[in-house]
Amino acid sequence: MNRILIDYRKLPHDVASLLIELYPHGYGDEDLIVLKKPNGEIIEAVEVKTNDTIYLVKISKSLANFISNFEETIEKELGNQESEPISNSELETEKGLEPEV
Repeated sequence: MNRILIDYRKLPHDVASLLIELYPHGYGDEDLIVLKKPNGEIIEAVEVKTNDTIYLVKISKSLANFISNFEETIEKELGNQESEPISNSELETEKGLEPEV
C-alpha cells in the first residue's frame, strides 16, 4: 500500500470528498499523526485511506476552513470546469504521486 504525504490543496477531488466524510466536523487531537522530518521540523497530518493508498494530509491553519467550505468550493470549481477548457499541463500528474491503477 502506498503512503503519500500531501497538502489538502493537492488532493484529488475523490480523496478530498472522503476527507470531508471522515472529518465532517473537523478533526481532534486523537485524529492527528505527528511526523518528524530529518531537519527536526514537526508535521501534523490526518489519515485518509483508499483501497490502495494511505494519504497523510498535512494540517495547516486553512484546512479547517477548507473542510467547513468544501461544498461551496466544489460547486465553484465544477462550474469553472464546465465553462473553461482543460489544458494539457493541467492533465499532467503531480510529481511524486504514483498513477492510479
